[in-house]
Amino acid sequence: MNNSIALKSILTKETQRFLRIWVQTLVPPAITISLYFVIFGSLIGSRIGEMGGFDYMSFIVPGLIMMSVITNSYSNVASSFFSAKWQRNIEEMLVAPVPNWVIVAGYVGGGMTRGMLVGLIVTLVSLFFVDIQIHNIWVIIATVSLTSATFALGGLINAIFANSFDDISIIPTFVLTPLTYLGGVFYSISLLPDFWQGVSQINPIVYMVNAFRYGFLGISDVSITTAFTVIGFFIVTLFIIAMTLISKGIGLRS
Repeated sequence: MNNSIALKSILTKETQRFLRIWVQTLVPPAITISLYFVIFGSLIGSRIGEMGGFDYMSFIVPGLIMMSVITNSYSNVASSFFSAKWQRNIEEMLVAPVPNWVIVAGYVGGGMTRGMLVGLIVTLVSLFFVDIQIHNIWVIIATVSLTSATFALGGLINAIFANSFDDISIIPTFVLTPLTYLGGVFYSISLLPDFWQGVSQINPIVYMVNAFRYGFLGISDVSITTAFTVIGFFIVTLFIIAMTLISKGIGLRS
């Protein structure tokens, strides 16, 4: 019972945190994605034509939604957990009779809530530009949930190692953004030369974007089974790393 209360408290705090500043957390992604739709979808897309048997606008919608989910799930946990660490609030949690998995689940749950809420908003915005198709709703739900959890865990690990607010922007800028843009959001990796197709297959975001696109359009550059295997591997690995770091107090105890 105490664990459930603690988990609910952390989730509520994390959710209220980004909802209080919704103009900063929920509105910008909708505006940014609208610009992507106008520039890449309407202007450039009209010249590209079809991709994967669908018009270009329909093809990029799943990737743009997933890009928003990834970015917001990651940044929410990274900024929130580091703020708690910087203000010494996290030390109170560590000495409280609360299992470490509750702390991890609470922060990750908050990041997932923001990520998927932003994903829903972006999906609603996309309806103004394209008629969304749904091939398999369960693949969509599973992919967005697992991907959101993966990057929320990544944001938590980033916050644990960060020593300043500048440090929590290094990974998103130099790792997350390049991997996302090279993850098949705007193109099919089948268009790449064989060598670069092979290189793309070491990018985990390729599997996430393609599984998500399969849920909408029924097409994918990779096996869906392989995609879920890769996502599952990263969730388990990142969860173990996060639990180990918190258990040992690495980067948390001064």
